Amino acid sequence: MVISIKLHSIVIILLTTFVSQTSGVSLDCGSKSDINECHDKLGSLKLKIIAIASILVTSMIGVCLPLFSHAVPALQPDRDLFILVKSFASGVILATGYMRVLPDSFDCLTSDCLPENPWRKFPFTTFVAMLSAILTLMLDSFAMSYYKKHCFEVGVQYSKDGTHVELQNNNGHFHASGMEELDDKPSQLLRHRVVAQVLELGIVVHSVVIGLSMGASDNPCTIRPLVAALCFHQLFEGMGLGGCILQAEYGFKTNAIMVFFFSATTPFGIALGLGLSNVYSENSPTALIVVGLLNAASAGLLNYMALVDLLASDFMGPKLQNSMKLQACAYVAVLLGAGGMSLMAKWA
Repeated sequence: MVISIKLHSIVIILLTTFVSQTSGVSLDCGSKSDINECHDKLGSLKLKIIAIASILVTSMIGVCLPLFSHAVPALQPDRDLFILVKSFASGVILATGYMRVLPDSFDCLTSDCLPENPWRKFPFTTFVAMLSAILTLMLDSFAMSYYKKHCFEVGVQYSKDGTHVELQNNNGHFHASGMEELDDKPSQLLRHRVVAQVLELGIVVHSVVIGLSMGASDNPCTIRPLVAALCFHQLFEGMGLGGCILQAEYGFKTNAIMVFFFSATTPFGIALGLGLSNVYSENSPTALIVVGLLNAASAGLLNYMALVDLLASDFMGPKLQNSMKLQACAYVAVLLGAGGMSLMAKWA
């Protein structure tokens, strides 16, 4: 978890450094097309302040809802409703990658503000997204191997009849009724923890970039629908992440840290863009390249996580495989989540 926090902090520091390096660049390229658009600096400022508060609140609600499932038994991980909500949220995350982040990367890396060679001669967006998916698989795999080796050097104690097992490691205790459960429980828990951390890392990257774009804009006609769309996006993306955090069975401190990073990154991006709106140029070549590459990498990560670690893991698991009715309902939930986020992509 310490490694994950460091990665989140490094990502935010690098993005902040990048913004400071691109500030002061002239707005020659692409600025003429904005002349006829509605621009109101004071009106935009009010909307951005509203956006920071509303996105922060909806993000916290979304990611915290699954964590308080002990108060709502129907939302506990072993219940059908939890599977349906998680499937809907996974559909939102999948559509975020394909319908929101990936098209933005295409727009940036094929912009007229960049030289034709090499940016419009080679599909950098899909290339980086592919590499990102492969690297996410590598991170997934190596993280599992590392944690299995270093975090689960276990001591095993058997009950007198040999049927009950107590397993102890540096993270706590697990109880199992037989050797099959003994082998399975730590592995499942590790898997959930790796998924939660890698998923949050991808969300942090694209959340800061989205917030930065909004914060740097002085166009209320663009910001107004974007606020509502981002609230929808953060609410259900947060529910997907919250479900992963719940299954990871972290302690209160770790849960609080992960909730904070998810909830604060988009408002942080908006505040950063707001503070640099007078000097930051979203159409400068440096900004277009860095934002485009970050979006492509984020899209590859989110698409991999949504399809492999969230959807495939659940749909190929015993709970859904043993119930065709629940499986069909879960597919409907995925399509509704992906469809809703696809509609939101028009504004967000």
